[in-house]
Amino acid sequence: MTDQAKFSLNDDSVVVIVGSGAGGGTLANELAQRGVKCVVLEAGKHYTQADFENDEWAMFNKISWLDKRISAGGWHHTQTYPNLPAWIVKGVGGSTVHWSGVALRFQEHDFHTRTTYGAIEGANVLDWPITLAELEPYYDLAEKKMGVSGSKASGLPPMPPNNHYKVIEAGAKKVGYKHIVRPAASNSEPYDGRPGCQQIGFCMQGCKIGAKWSTLYTEVPRAQATGNVELRPESMVLQIQHDKEGRANGVLYVDGKGRRQLQKARVVCVAGNSIESPRLLLNSASSLFTNGLANSSGQVGKNYMNHATAAAVSIHKKPVYMYRGFDIAAVVADEVPLDTKRGFVGGYYLEGLAIHLPYTAAFMKPGGWGRDFASAMEAYDHMSCVWVCGEDLAREQNSITLHPSEKDQYGLPVPIVTKTYHANDDKITAHGLVQWRKLSEAVGATRVIDMPAYPASHNMGTNRMSAKAADGVVNKWGQAHDVKNLFISDGSQFTSSAAANPTLTIVALAIRQAEYIAGAMQRREL
Repeated sequence: MTDQAKFSLNDDSVVVIVGSGAGGGTLANELAQRGVKCVVLEAGKHYTQADFENDEWAMFNKISWLDKRISAGGWHHTQTYPNLPAWIVKGVGGSTVHWSGVALRFQEHDFHTRTTYGAIEGANVLDWPITLAELEPYYDLAEKKMGVSGSKASGLPPMPPNNHYKVIEAGAKKVGYKHIVRPAASNSEPYDGRPGCQQIGFCMQGCKIGAKWSTLYTEVPRAQATGNVELRPESMVLQIQHDKEGRANGVLYVDGKGRRQLQKARVVCVAGNSIESPRLLLNSASSLFTNGLANSSGQVGKNYMNHATAAAVSIHKKPVYMYRGFDIAAVVADEVPLDTKRGFVGGYYLEGLAIHLPYTAAFMKPGGWGRDFASAMEAYDHMSCVWVCGEDLAREQNSITLHPSEKDQYGLPVPIVTKTYHANDDKITAHGLVQWRKLSEAVGATRVIDMPAYPASHNMGTNRMSAKAADGVVNKWGQAHDVKNLFISDGSQFTSSAAANPTLTIVALAIRQAEYIAGAMQRREL
């Protein structure tokens, strides 16, 4: 590891960033390159690529955020995953360590869903205060930074197709689909000091060679190398403190030795993913902010989105060997554009996503047993697999709240993650599973097995952007409406989920936010 800067706990000139994933890690590097001093507080350990194992369960247990959380509401997680509503990483690099690498842009209408869809009963739909045109230059910068294969911005050629890709592509074409893509943030050839993908296939266990983009071995070490950033792993943030005017002025955390520390701050940026970020604001309630920090709207923790998702495996007559090669196969984008004739607003991607034998057994039928289950598993090498990723609607009752009595190991109330899908979300996943079945049967699949949704890996919306302070938590820069020097820098600032995987948009917003923060600090506005 490079020698990094060291800042005093009393240094109130620093930007304190909570979290080191797609939002926090990117923001730290972008600020550092502009000469801004930052302290990054990361709850998890600092794993290295030497710690990665090509083993699904070993890595799940090593890097997942397994602190207690409670699943509530109407989703099936209350039965299947009662204490694992979300599947994210606790460690330096955050969920960029285990993400699959799908890098998709939002469409134009995703930024103004309230205008496009109109009012929807049972949903809390709102337009973003930004447009696609405003974000497009930052999408280009994000794709270049991340090394998105097949992107004009990176100049990298597309990832070479594996067998899983070819099987899905053939089926997609047979049913008339035309937009088949593979936007992978993994190098198809050596790029930016990292090797080309070697098609190992354990992408979601951490990329051992570093071909897949992760802040763990790109943004974070580069930020440290500037001499402007200090990373403090195993630092669980408890509370953001403020002065009597209501400006954030320090962050209270527990260090790796269990000691409470208070780091002073000029600016605080929160990027702990969409459960921990609102939880931190709620835990930072004070006499001035009685409902939680930056929560005059009452929207902190509300509008939780995690995409309308479903999964299925198809069993083919001949071997597919889906596990060979990069984890993302063909991504079918034809169902993404708006078409209300299908009976729903929004759209979805059909994402060919390979999972290995252990995960297939666990997810196909949680607690699965019996001849039916065993016969399917025996055909593992003949399987193709899809993940339906569709837009889910913001609903105020879908929320992150604090347990009234149960506390975690840090003495903080355990978060309750409440989710009940809107009827529109259910229509999207049902449509996606039907289309996957047609696509699979078009290339001779003999059996298609629908699976329940996995624990949520895309978590969004719980500190949303809004033009008006009454409708959300932050403005178009991710800056809290109520606290000028507090920023939200992760997916919790999303106003809508779109159908696209969120990472590329988180990175684009972080680059844009860093530019704004650095400029505002120079102008002494912050």
